[in-house]
Amino acid sequence: MILIADSGASKTDWRLINKKGEIAQHRGIGFNPNYQTAAEMASDLQDEFLLNLRGEVDVVYYYGAGCTSAKNREQVENGLRTVFRHAEIFVDHDMMAAARATCGHEAGIACILGTGSNSCDYDGEVIIDKRPAPGYILGDEGGGAYIGRKFLADFIHEEMPKKIREKVLDKFQLDTQTIIENVYQRPFPGRYMASFCRFITENKSEPYCYMLYYNAFQDFFKKHVMKYENYKKKKVNFVGSIAFYNSDILRSAAYDADIHVNLIIESPIAGLSLFHQNLL
Repeated sequence: MILIADSGASKTDWRLINKKGEIAQHRGIGFNPNYQTAAEMASDLQDEFLLNLRGEVDVVYYYGAGCTSAKNREQVENGLRTVFRHAEIFVDHDMMAAARATCGHEAGIACILGTGSNSCDYDGEVIIDKRPAPGYILGDEGGGAYIGRKFLADFIHEEMPKKIREKVLDKFQLDTQTIIENVYQRPFPGRYMASFCRFITENKSEPYCYMLYYNAFQDFFKKHVMKYENYKKKKVNFVGSIAFYNSDILRSAAYDADIHVNLIIESPIAGLSLFHQNLL
């Protein structure tokens, strides 16, 4: 049996494909070796769904955030090995997942807009160019943490419309000290900042919320898509919840930037399942 994982900062989607081509699916906790050790990942992998499979899985294809370097890939493999001791394990980064899921064997630009952001230029088989992805402090333009950070800064400095601020206070009982504690003192600040994007999306009919997304997407285009050679002639594909649930704003921002948006999907896991099924 083949087990496929697509893991981001917030969640991991698992797909199990048996020899008959039947598929089972599961959603679990997210992982990132930039912020977690192999031991911490191994502890989080003590999931009933996975533990029940440990003697049956022959091959694991794991695609994850933070898996660009050989060191991080080895760390993830070591974590997975604690559960799947006898399986072949292949670890690759989330950009390859996005490219294979959206482009398949065709050339194009693949982008991630979820909790974080990333992008690559893909020739149909391999990634031929990519932009730096330095994380939620130095990058992640267009991603949830980037948008949430701006939203929380506007709240702290009272620079959002009064109507929106009152909604925020009513829904979250938010204050500056709570924000500071979550961003600077608790684990996974990127997830915390990105968590406010659900509220922003629910209120995107408000010009302030709409422009948070629009401006963030334009920032992403400038830092990523526009840096690729002949980007105007290439299909640009997106995966991730931020792109998917705000596809109307994303397409509008792309049109204004003369960028050809092709496919926008929430998660790469279905495309990855099809990609690996075709290789059986």
